[in-house]
Amino acid sequence: MSNLEELTQARCIPCRRGDPPLTRAEIDLLKGYLPHWELIQTEGVLRLQRAYKFKNFAQALDFTNRIGAIAEEQDHHPALLTEWGKVTVTWWTHAVGGLHRNDFIMAAKTDQLYQDAQTETAT
Repeated sequence: MSNLEELTQARCIPCRRGDPPLTRAEIDLLKGYLPHWELIQTEGVLRLQRAYKFKNFAQALDFTNRIGAIAEEQDHHPALLTEWGKVTVTWWTHAVGGLHRNDFIMAAKTDQLYQDAQTETAT
């Protein structure tokens, strides 16, 4: 099993305020499995972000709702911006004030959802 598959199949663990964020070396290692994601810094907090393209608003909204469902299941929630033909997803962990392994798990799961959605629309 590849490390990307391990991330996709992993479950988020509960975080508590005061838990340490990932080190830069840990971030760089995990980011290597998710080449389409960007590291951004907003309000001094490092985050993972990716924009996904769709043919219309309905597909974008459906994808947003699918992300919402896995976010609830994993109890880890992103910032979502849904627009016509585009969904921008941003993951970070409030409790640690930066990135946690959970963010990379959820980014991998989000990529899998996108791949599944593309397969469904192609058939």
